[in-house]
Amino acid sequence: MAGPTVTFLGGVREIGGNKILVEDGPDRILFDFGPSFSPRREDYYIDFLQPRSSSPVEDLLEFDLLPRVEGLYSREALQDADLPWKPPEIQGLFVSHAHMDHAGHLGLVDPEVPVYVGRGTRTLLDAIQSSSPAMKYGEHDWRVFEDRASVKIGRLEVVPFPVDHSVPFAYGFLIRTSAGTIVYTGDFRQHGPRASDTHAFLAAARAEEPRMLLIEGTRAGPDRRKNFTEEGVRTGVDQVLDGCGSVALACTYPRDVDRLRTLYAAAVQAGRSLLVSPRTAYLLQSVAPHFPAGEVPVPGRDPGVAVYARKKRRVFRWEEPFLEGAVPASQVRSDGRRYLLALDLAHFAEMIDLRPPKESPFVHSMSEPFSEDDVDDRVMHNWLDHFGLRFHQMHASGHASDGELRAIVRDVGAAHVYPIHTEHPEAFRGPGARVVLPELNRAYPIR
Repeated sequence: MAGPTVTFLGGVREIGGNKILVEDGPDRILFDFGPSFSPRREDYYIDFLQPRSSSPVEDLLEFDLLPRVEGLYSREALQDADLPWKPPEIQGLFVSHAHMDHAGHLGLVDPEVPVYVGRGTRTLLDAIQSSSPAMKYGEHDWRVFEDRASVKIGRLEVVPFPVDHSVPFAYGFLIRTSAGTIVYTGDFRQHGPRASDTHAFLAAARAEEPRMLLIEGTRAGPDRRKNFTEEGVRTGVDQVLDGCGSVALACTYPRDVDRLRTLYAAAVQAGRSLLVSPRTAYLLQSVAPHFPAGEVPVPGRDPGVAVYARKKRRVFRWEEPFLEGAVPASQVRSDGRRYLLALDLAHFAEMIDLRPPKESPFVHSMSEPFSEDDVDDRVMHNWLDHFGLRFHQMHASGHASDGELRAIVRDVGAAHVYPIHTEHPEAFRGPGARVVLPELNRAYPIR
């Protein structure tokens, strides 16, 4: 019988889209299953032009945007596709974290395939699905793993380790096979509040003397972004708010709990309240029980944080508990110096009612655009220029820097290194590193 292999079904020379198949004899498990951020997807699907909900696999297979794997997809998702449905041939699917590019295609997977997630990730996925009508993860045989507790599936043994990332409850994995250990990093960083988790994972990886290191490289190669730490973001926001006599606005990811905690702490220090959307409030309330008491601010429970009542016609049931006492635009407009308002790009039209004074600060606490022709970035700056707001870029990336990645490769000492989740896998090449540039859909034996 052939020895164990690893096949990359996604995440090759692209950001996101990780889909990693590990096989050992009759046992087959997958790691992550989400869409990529590759420009290739945007060649066919963008904005409101998306795969049809009645035939999603067919529409994605048409442009090779999904892997042709039998025994993986549900009957419903395979409607009209030229890939036949077969009973599940995957014994488990492990999700490293709740970002779209790692979990966004779960809704296409056969409900009989067991899906393994961390306890916090399970909660977060439920909250995202409940509060985002377009996000459907589907019904599954959900199985919750515990930190550092092994999960055995036939010949394979998986040990999940928490790592630091820009979404809570992220994991890297040790995958023990009959021919040695594979290390899969998931997405990770070393400059956030849980850096010690990443260090512990990498130490455990080194101790395994792994045969393969599957390492994400989002920031490998050319990277013009500033390498802020979370403490650096806090310092920058403190400086922006110091002496500011008007409303201050910020834009960040609703799932970046660490960043929301940073903005909250800065707002309170400056004598302000942080205003968030009902969706952000719902996510914070959902995940708060997984943190030490009081560590995650929740509107309606903690002082210094409240919900902003934006203008809308329809109110969802999950929003209702947060709208009592929500702060309307008229109040922010009349007494803006009391508030730091977290405002998503999709809700920029609120500025028409808010009328922020010219020179009011806008803190962009998200990734910088990957290209100079980024449409969202251009539209954002059009709005900021129209209202005369001062732009500040302050973001701590969810990914390790190029220099850190090179050091990790040397330190872990794997027999072979496979860079994924990167547009520049060749950047990993260097003295002493046996780097293999993976090819899509090719099975690599563990050597």
